[in-house]
Parts: sequence; structure tokens; C-alpha cells
Amino acid sequence: MQIVPGEPIEANEGDVLAVPVLADLTWGPGAEWAVDSLGDWVAGQFDAQEFTGKAGQLLEVPTAGALPYGRVVFVGLGEEADAESLRRAAGTVARATARDTRIVTTLHAVDIDGAVEAVAFGAHLGQYRFDKYKSEAKPPLTEDFVLAGADDATETRVAISHGTIIAAAVALARDLINEPAVAKPPAMLAARAEEIASANGLTIRVYTEDEILEEGFGGLAAVNAGSDQPARMVVIEYDPVGAATTVAIVGKGIVFDSGGLTIKPAASMETMKTDMSGAAAVFATLQAVAELELRVRVIGIAPLTENMTGGKAQRPGDVLTARNGKTIEVLNTDAEGRLILADGLSLAVEREPDIVVDVATLTGSCAIALGPSIAGMWSNDDGVADRVLAAAARAGEKLWRMPLEREYRSHIDSEIADMKNTGERYGGAISASLLLSEFVGETPWAHLDIAGPARSSKAEHYLSKGATGFGVRTLVALVEDLAAD
Repeated sequence: MQIVPGEPIEANEGDVLAVPVLADLTWGPGAEWAVDSLGDWVAGQFDAQEFTGKAGQLLEVPTAGALPYGRVVFVGLGEEADAESLRRAAGTVARATARDTRIVTTLHAVDIDGAVEAVAFGAHLGQYRFDKYKSEAKPPLTEDFVLAGADDATETRVAISHGTIIAAAVALARDLINEPAVAKPPAMLAARAEEIASANGLTIRVYTEDEILEEGFGGLAAVNAGSDQPARMVVIEYDPVGAATTVAIVGKGIVFDSGGLTIKPAASMETMKTDMSGAAAVFATLQAVAELELRVRVIGIAPLTENMTGGKAQRPGDVLTARNGKTIEVLNTDAEGRLILADGLSLAVEREPDIVVDVATLTGSCAIALGPSIAGMWSNDDGVADRVLAAAARAGEKLWRMPLEREYRSHIDSEIADMKNTGERYGGAISASLLLSEFVGETPWAHLDIAGPARSSKAEHYLSKGATGFGVRTLVALVEDLAAD
């Protein structure tokens, strides 16, 4: 699907005309013209289907030849439009019209900053599908998504391109996450990272199983011990000329999590291909920042492994030594993400970045606290925390800062090692964050626990059921903000 500027709606044509409506049937751009052109009968449709312009509502009506469009789609924006409501509205329209060839819309004409980019983003992801394994796939048929009346100017083209690049990165992350675990063992996922690096002029280093041991990645080696699929540590780097700032992004890459010997219940394993969402976000973010040519050095680090129950699997009570020399007593093998992140964070800090951000589907505790749509954030630096929160808000992803409560550090004290990998029953997400903080030292750092929003249980607006690609938009927005300094 291509998103293009076009003639005003009066001089255009297509299978569908999509126009925005705010709360209480307050007409957005193009809606009044559509209503007047359709005639008085359309008011009865609003009443019959209780359409008021509430956010997320959609009303489709046939034109019966009254307009040069097959039907008109009225899409609700709610009380007040913002970039996120436009992303969602565009996604809702694109999802509902995926079998149509030419869609014409005025959503981009809503008077807010970033409207064109938001509509481009939402429209692309509204038609996202992962149907690789469907024997009778029904891909979207839309060829043109036309922004009626938009100036065919450089500014418009740049905004469309920006929204398209971000959407493509999110789609890449979704594809990687939605892929069944059997089809993405660590070596294969590392090979996919190499393809991304090659296509975007990035440098990449992949540590093999022997090198993982030689380099002292003790957490990754320990988690990998129970699997017959060898682990990989991927370091992918974007280093543009003139970059004055370096940010390192570390993503959890558990390609399948059985829980290890502390095995999960069967139902809890059904979606564990999602447990490498952090690594997927790293790869997708590197692709986007390279395509956007942002002047910030970005180092992406992704430890990749399965967490399985083989005969060599780590046991509760084992002790491992992470990359930075600190030791961890493993009491619960299902708290494995923090073990591989310990190595990834240690490696990141060695590169002396200005900021480190890690992203991980780390704890059920965070999802319990914040629900399925909000990620938790912990940070050792107020300035970094504020920047990440601002980036998330601009990108349309929901983050909530959580306390890095130092008083709880005793919860992960071990009698025989520097720390243990689980704390007390309550505050589990804080305990996990405190463990991670042991591997960043004084480097400004933020930890994003995306266990809730990494996966959607339903399809709505620009989300499809399954992987969401959460975190990519925030990370790209953060890099953009750093590039603007």
C-alpha cells in the first residue's frame, strides 16, 4: 500500500471515503460535506447505530451513487483529537477497508501537529497481517491510501516517509515475535539480524557458543545449558559520522521460555515465543534509526537463547558469574531474563555509552501492576527517566515510572553469592530491576518491562492479535530527541 497526497474529496474518487467525527457528532474535515452530499437519510443511520463520534467508533454507509465513492466511513476521534487518536483512527479505517483498492481520507487534515505522520503510521499497521502459515491467506488488497487535499510538498512527503519507516520497523518486530519458536532458534535469529545489518549499512558482531564462554557471558551460558540450540550474543551498531551521543539498547532475547526446571504450567507456555520481544525491538529500532539517518551512535545488544529443561539445565541453587564478575545464585530458573540481561548490560557499559536502555518482557509482576497496555519503567537517573517518558508520550506508547527502591535491595541478598535472582513475593518487578541495576553501575540507565503490552489479546485499531512491537516507537523517538540536542 502506498500513502500519497491527492486532490480534495470533491474532486477525488475511490472505493471508500473516510472522514473524522469528534464527540457529539462534531464534524471533522470533510465530514459535513459527506453528510450534506448523502442527504437527510444518513442522520437516521447515526441514530440507528448509536454513532456519536466516540473514539474507536466506525460507521459505514453506502453512497448509492450520490458520491464518487462506493461508501463513506465515518470514524470517531472522541472529545479531542491528538496524534495517538489519529493513529488509532487511521488503523481502524485501514483494518475495515483492507479488501478495498483505493481509500481516500481527510483524517490527516485534523489540525494537530504530526497529523500526516500519525495517519501514515496507523494506516500501514492497521493492515498488518502475519499470515505466513495460513494455507489460504487473505492479504490486504489496498493499493492507494490517499490523503485528500494534502499538499504534494516536501514536508508532506517527509512526514509520510517517517510514519512509513516507523510502521515498517514495528512490523518487523511483530514478524520476528510472531514467528513460531521452532522457526527462530538463536542462530537463525542472529542470521536475520545479519540480514538487517547488511541491508542498512550496520556493523554486527555475533558471538557463537564457544565465544560466549570465552567472553564470560555466564548468565547467557547458564540459561542456555538446558537447550540443544546454541546461544548467540548479537551486537549490532549504527555509527554515523558526526555523532556526539551514544545510546546502548539491550533487549531480552528468550526465543522460547519453558521456565527451565522451574517449569511453567502448560497454558503459560503457549505465548512464550513472545519472550524475545526485547531483542526484536532492538533489531527493529536499529533498522529505523539507520533509515532515518539520525546522528546518534546506537549500539544494539541482544542475548539470544531458549530456556529449556534438558539434562544439562541449570538447577535451583546453582551460582553463575556474569560478564562483570558479579555472582548470582539461581533459585528460580524461570527468572532467567535478568540473567541474560546481566551479561548484555555489562557488555553495554563497557562501550561507555551516554545512556543505556534495556527492554524486556521481564516480569508478570509488572503486568499485574500496570495491566496489558502499560509498560513499567525503572531508572537510576531522573534526567534519563524524563527523556524516555517524553519520548514514549510523543510516540504514543504508555509508560509509567516505577520506584527503584533501594531499601528492597536486601530482598535479593544471597547467603552464598553477590545476589539471588528472585526476591520476596511482593515487589517482584522492583527486585528484578534492582538486580539489573547491579550491572550498569553509574551509567545513566532506564529499564522497560514490557511484559504487559508486548502482546495483544485482540485486534483493534492499529494492533493485531499477537505481537505488538511495543517499545520500537519509544526507542526511535528517544534517539530522535538525542539527535536534536
